[in-house]
Amino acid sequence: MIQAAIMGFGTIGSGVAEVLDINRDGIIQATGQEIGVKYILDLREFPDSPYGDRIIHDIEVILKDPEVQIVVETMGGVHPAFDFTKRCLEAGKHVVSSNKAVVDAKGTELLAIAREHHVNYLFEAAVGGGIPLIRPLTTSLKGETIQEISGILNGTTNYILTKMSREGQSFARALLTAQELGYAEKNPEADVEGHDTGRKIAILTALATGQEVKFEDLHVEGITHITAEDFLYAKKLGFSVKLVGTSHIEKGKACVYVCPVMVDADNPLYGVNDVYNGVVVDGKTVGKIMFYGSGAGKLPTANAVVSDLVDIAGHLTENAAFGWKEGKFPLKSFETEKFRYYIRISGDPTEDIDGVRAAFGSVKVIEVPELTGEFAVLTGEMEEERFQRVSPAVRGLIASIRVR
Repeated sequence: MIQAAIMGFGTIGSGVAEVLDINRDGIIQATGQEIGVKYILDLREFPDSPYGDRIIHDIEVILKDPEVQIVVETMGGVHPAFDFTKRCLEAGKHVVSSNKAVVDAKGTELLAIAREHHVNYLFEAAVGGGIPLIRPLTTSLKGETIQEISGILNGTTNYILTKMSREGQSFARALLTAQELGYAEKNPEADVEGHDTGRKIAILTALATGQEVKFEDLHVEGITHITAEDFLYAKKLGFSVKLVGTSHIEKGKACVYVCPVMVDADNPLYGVNDVYNGVVVDGKTVGKIMFYGSGAGKLPTANAVVSDLVDIAGHLTENAAFGWKEGKFPLKSFETEKFRYYIRISGDPTEDIDGVRAAFGSVKVIEVPELTGEFAVLTGEMEEERFQRVSPAVRGLIASIRVR
């Protein structure tokens, strides 16, 4: 039996223990061995859990036990998760993580430590939740030139935007519904401000390019300014609004960003609704490939963790080539990216359109009968820098959303 330990026995950690039991026969068939949980590290006690007798409170127990070969880190947050992960790798133990905050902030260092100590640091569940995403990107597409990664990477924001689209709810009402159903945290900032999506697209870009990309260097916007009125105009145009993380890689540089965008029905992300995630990878020779599924959830995410455990079971005595190396991948300014723009304007199109055209050139005018005293326009394609430079001159500008 391969002995493992779990650090953090919350939703995902407890799910890992369950999946190891549920899929026991399949794991034995795939690896030739059973993977068992010897210890569970947590501050709490779990007297009613079938795994309660394995609870410990001291990381030293795991570090000093030579039988523990793999450690699962599902603690959340950067500290002490990073510190414990580092010590486990230095002790010659493989580590599997679902913790995107640690992978983004400390992934470069932890991957280097894993290589130095001939162990593995894997994190399939940190980006796509239950969607197999990292392994196909780094194995099935190995050697391919990735030109773009674009995806809905946060189920909470996608659920909120879906409620706003289908039911005409305000952002505040849709957020409250998401919180009541347990999709959104009491403090939803990481989701609704785009931080979660930003960390995930940074990780994916680092894996695609082989060099470090950090969340803190990206242009990131959330969805708090999106309104029910925006969806009325979007429907008139045949569009939907999604929070999308994008990495556009070209000529040795990447433009990586997160922002709400309007997408039309031909875009693969148009039909990704509710708490589901979808990621489109565009390769130079393979073309566009889409990954779709549950981006979160106890058992789907735990299944992704267990897939890493099974992978490591085949590399217990070696470090398998994976991840990225030190050195930051060059990033292009977000201002160089090109979009069309939906712009909502207070006023009368017959009286105010000349000023709009003076700023943006030829535009398409959109009017919604339910909304009086305002209109919207759809511009042609332009660089973000130009839009930011000329838009302040437009009288009555209420809001804008980029269009892809």
